[in-house]
Amino acid sequence: MASLACCNLYRKFKPHLLMILTQIGYTFLYFITEASFNHGMNPHVYITYRHIVAGFVMLPFAYFLERKTRPQLTVSLFVEIFILSLLGVGLTLNMYFASLRYTSPTFLASMVNTIASLTFVIAIALRLEVLNLRNPRGMAKALGTLVSLAGVTTMTLYKGPIMRNLWHPLIHIGGNTSVREDWLKGSVLTIASCVTWSIWYIMQAYTLKRYPAQLSLTTWMSFVGGAQSAVFTVIVEHKRAAWTIGFNIDFWSTLYGGVVCSGLIIFIQLWCTEEKGPVFVTMFNPLSTILVAMLAYFVLGEKLYLGSIIGAVIVIIGLYLLLWGKDKDQGGRVESEEQSYSTSEGRNAEKQRVVTPSLRELPKAEA
Repeated sequence: MASLACCNLYRKFKPHLLMILTQIGYTFLYFITEASFNHGMNPHVYITYRHIVAGFVMLPFAYFLERKTRPQLTVSLFVEIFILSLLGVGLTLNMYFASLRYTSPTFLASMVNTIASLTFVIAIALRLEVLNLRNPRGMAKALGTLVSLAGVTTMTLYKGPIMRNLWHPLIHIGGNTSVREDWLKGSVLTIASCVTWSIWYIMQAYTLKRYPAQLSLTTWMSFVGGAQSAVFTVIVEHKRAAWTIGFNIDFWSTLYGGVVCSGLIIFIQLWCTEEKGPVFVTMFNPLSTILVAMLAYFVLGEKLYLGSIIGAVIVIIGLYLLLWGKDKDQGGRVESEEQSYSTSEGRNAEKQRVVTPSLRELPKAEA
């Protein structure tokens, strides 16, 4: 009984655990890419190489594991995947990582949390998410979204006094760090990427209904997105030396971003989107913000402001409310489906009992 209970508990919270792991993966991505960009790596070249690596890594898994279940790729479906890749890779990530050159990992991670609120609003408008303010779980989802947004706003706009560092930095990110002067340009790029990122999460829910093969979809998005990014990079970057990377931090950041983030994490997010919806996936983004701020403070020795701590606490409260609302919403939906199923089964059994006579009532066959 204990093993059965643990198994049921694992199945219930499996999406939650996977999304927490993805945010841990994204946390390390912020710092390894920052170190690579400070070393001289071009962000657009990085995105191109990263998704090419992801495509080749995911290709054998997609080909063999989904060979019998993968739907046929039509022209209209390929166009849809092309747009999905543009929103998730070609356009969004190029703006996103370009903004890192003008801001900081903590600021970037804070602004990404607006994706959850934007996705929630768009999902309600498209009727992918049900919001009933007369119901406690509906109120929890709405309130949790607003509270999380308030926490993100606090972390972004309010600094407060600087928290004193407890010890000297354990790790120093070397390279040229003097490029971060244009915060306005970085903020505009970050906000634009958050908007397109929200649309990308919403579009995933539609595409997965027509193409329910997460591994294959991840592979297609990696190759198509990498090709789009390559075309964009050729237009904006005319130096051939930018495409050359050595066996250094540039290589390891590209490998990590391709295998872990563009490969494994995107596959996990697609699976969770199909299981729980796009809003569920995006509302775990605040965890990455908190982890980035903690790691930057304790390990890298970066400045930590009181506003970041207050905002993080508010974000956690909002996330808990939203998770509670989604969990009750999911439970209520499952309970309703089970009740409907049992009712229909009972009706079918009643009809069968009325229509089908018993063996005793059947006339004996004549010899």
